[in-house]
Amino acid sequence: MNIILLENIDKVGGQYEVVKVKDGYGRNYLIPQGKAIIANDTNMRRLADYEHRQTKKMERLLGDIQNIAKKLSENTLKIGAKAGTSGKIFGSVTNIQIANALKEQLDMDIDRKVIEIPDVKELGSYVAVIKLHPEVDTRINFEVAQD
Repeated sequence: MNIILLENIDKVGGQYEVVKVKDGYGRNYLIPQGKAIIANDTNMRRLADYEHRQTKKMERLLGDIQNIAKKLSENTLKIGAKAGTSGKIFGSVTNIQIANALKEQLDMDIDRKVIEIPDVKELGSYVAVIKLHPEVDTRINFEVAQD
């Protein structure tokens, strides 16, 4: 069964993506929960019209997103972590901590799902990649310091 997803679903697909799922999963779970609609001709035309409107909207917002990316790249975040005497931190720094630091330090609310960070296991300086738009990626420096 081909369906159009109305939201992101792990291991199935992203929002407004047309995917093929098993009939029972689509009929008994996704469609009744309001997470998907059947991919018939009418719904496909509505999807194409919606994607066209979204593309125009994103083009208008591209300038604002580039300004945000510039502001992010100029700043350095400070992340506190508990660490041992050798500099190894207990646990690791995650994209959730980066998103919280962005909110607290720069007053920017950025979704954690668009933040990609390397494995952070020691104190030091690192670089995270934030994908704000399909055409705009920015890098932000962050320092992990003893808490």
